[in-house]
Amino acid sequence: MTQFGPPIDLSDLPGFKQADGRPRRPVFLGRVSTKDNQNPATSIPRQVALASARLEPGESFIAHFWDVESGMLPPELRGLGPQQMYDALAVPVPRDGGLQDLVDRAEQLAVTHVMAERSDRLARAMLTSLTVEHQLERSGVEVVYANEPIGGTESGRLRTRRYSQVDAEIYRTVLMEQSMGGQVQHAINGWNHGYAPYPYVTVIDENAPVPERGRFGLVRPKRKLAPHPDPRRFDAARELCRLRREEHLKAADIISILASEPDRYPVDRRWTHSLVEGLIANPKLAGYQVFNRKATRTGRAGFSRLNPISKWVWSPGVVHEPVISLQEWKQAQEVTAGLRAGLAATGLMRIRAAAQRLGLTVTVVGSSGTHTLYRVGGQQVVLPVPVPDMVAQQVIDDMEGAA
Repeated sequence: MTQFGPPIDLSDLPGFKQADGRPRRPVFLGRVSTKDNQNPATSIPRQVALASARLEPGESFIAHFWDVESGMLPPELRGLGPQQMYDALAVPVPRDGGLQDLVDRAEQLAVTHVMAERSDRLARAMLTSLTVEHQLERSGVEVVYANEPIGGTESGRLRTRRYSQVDAEIYRTVLMEQSMGGQVQHAINGWNHGYAPYPYVTVIDENAPVPERGRFGLVRPKRKLAPHPDPRRFDAARELCRLRREEHLKAADIISILASEPDRYPVDRRWTHSLVEGLIANPKLAGYQVFNRKATRTGRAGFSRLNPISKWVWSPGVVHEPVISLQEWKQAQEVTAGLRAGLAATGLMRIRAAAQRLGLTVTVVGSSGTHTLYRVGGQQVVLPVPVPDMVAQQVIDDMEGAA
């Protein structure tokens, strides 16, 4: 009621008070960043207890929405973990869904209030917080954060909320900067990120410093790349890179050549387009550690985007045994770009196509860099790199004449 009321009692008049026809139906909203570095079984109940302080006497939450996800993710990428994972956490708070579920079902459940411990439990990105708040407000839902003051002016409450959201986003940015800085140093020191490429395995770097314990327990040891115990993998990786660099072959043709000699070019399951193209594009085969080649947070679950080469982070020098030289890797990328641009077939591609029609195989015997010795059927032939069209036509004519 306003302090500037009428000079006489008008409370008996119709319309003196506008009653809210909807009963209050509050829900809880919470979030924990990870299940490993935090304990959802204690954090979520604590958040519920703090948010409950904003309930009316005798009131309780009609539903509980919470995620175990990074607050940097947009709503549509939150809560995608399997239900079995949430069940295994043994959190003593029921879960009716995550943030996106709340946004989708707020009208259906006739929600009137969404209550959370503080704004960064909704999201650390201010744009996400504002967007979700706006969507809920359009449905007549009030978002309440327990750490905001009660009473006072609306401008004061809004100022507190926006400051809190700015702090959350700044904290998010600082975390990202620190994380990126650590990952950059990780690569500069020659330590591997992710899975080992096909011709390598990862081994613990015995010379790397190992803290006794990190903030969240034991620290994983630093690992470097080392050649796979099967030396044929190095040969296979070297050959598929050469086939692209010198013979300008597409992935399908390279796969056919590698698959035709499984004892010489072994693979765990089978040669695939993604495996071949991924190896050809991977600069780690040149002996360098390279970080930030892909941006995994693209807004689409399961999709990553290649960053421009100018944003890659390279180790200052060679840190593991190379399959090919960096110059050879560069040449392969130039050929790949040409193939994607639809350039005409090279001389070697024409020779291989002709040999395939005649039922012959083309096998590399040796290479000097400027010339390569091939076995074509039962004959050996030395060809320059690259093969001129006139030379290719002569080889094709000789094969067809012999056949």
